[in-house]
Order: sequence, then structure tokens, then C-alpha cells
Amino acid sequence: MTRYVLPLGIFVALVALLAFGLTLDPREVPSPLIGKPAPQFELPQLHQANKTFSPKELQGKVWVLNVWASWCTGCRDEHSVVTELAKSHLAPVYGLNYKDKREDAISWLERFGDPYDTSIHDADGRVGIDYGVYGVPETYVIDKHGVIRYKRIGALTPEIVKQKIVPIMKELNGA
Repeated sequence: MTRYVLPLGIFVALVALLAFGLTLDPREVPSPLIGKPAPQFELPQLHQANKTFSPKELQGKVWVLNVWASWCTGCRDEHSVVTELAKSHLAPVYGLNYKDKREDAISWLERFGDPYDTSIHDADGRVGIDYGVYGVPETYVIDKHGVIRYKRIGALTPEIVKQKIVPIMKELNGA
């Protein structure tokens, strides 16, 4: 009898574990960076390569970092959502152009519109690695102290912005 109970117990436990796993959103991968200072960097701006950008410039502000590329289909899908988020003026939205050719990225923004306060050019992807980028698009909400408070892997949707990002930004801004 015990010979059958142990395998049956293991089987039931595995089924329960798998059933729970199927309820999770794969886009909501827990990031070890949540609650930790955002990695610091200094990169050239996309439109003005002779000027640089550093997150230090945003100390004291809640801001959004959206990782994108001209070759990314998900970035095209979320672009109107990012544009609407930027228009809300709840927080400035900065673009991190990831592993892209500068001229392709500029052309893409000219074609579809540029919602970013500034886009930063991460040609070799080193900053993306520091931020734990799995792939593009990804979006981060960073608080006034430079701490990452939210990370989204994959394209933003109006529902995600309304249900997750806007409440976080309002809370961080004390609104």
C-alpha cells in the first residue's frame, strides 16, 4: 500500500505545482532589481551623439525607462501605449534604444512618432545587461531616489498601464 501512496503523493504535488505555475503571467518575471538602485550609466543621446544622458540627471523625479529597438515588433505594438503614457505627464518617459543602428532608430521614431523626453543609444547592449533586459520591449518605473519599483517584460498594453504603472507612478509622486 505504501508503495503506491508515495508515488501518488509526488504525482499530486507535481500536478498542483504545475497548475499553480500556469496561473502566473510570464511577463511578470520577478526581477532581483526591484527595490534596488537602478544601475548608473552615461550614454550618448540618440539624436545628439555629442551629448550624453545619465540617470543622475533625474534624481528627485519619478521616471519611466522604456527599452526599445527599431527591429522589435513588440515595440511597434506598444508604441501607441508608450505615446499615451508620455502624454499623461505623470512622469517623464525616457527611451533606451537597445542594440540598434542609430540611423534605423531615428528613422523609426520619425515614422511612428517620438514619445520620449530623450532616447539614449545603447548600441552594444551593455546598459541593457546591467538592467537585466531579457529582450525588448521592457519598461521600468524608477522612483525619486533612483530605485527600480516596477519592471515589465514585453509590450505594454493600455490595461497594464492603467492597472499597474499609473497607480505606481501616482503613489510614488504622492498623488
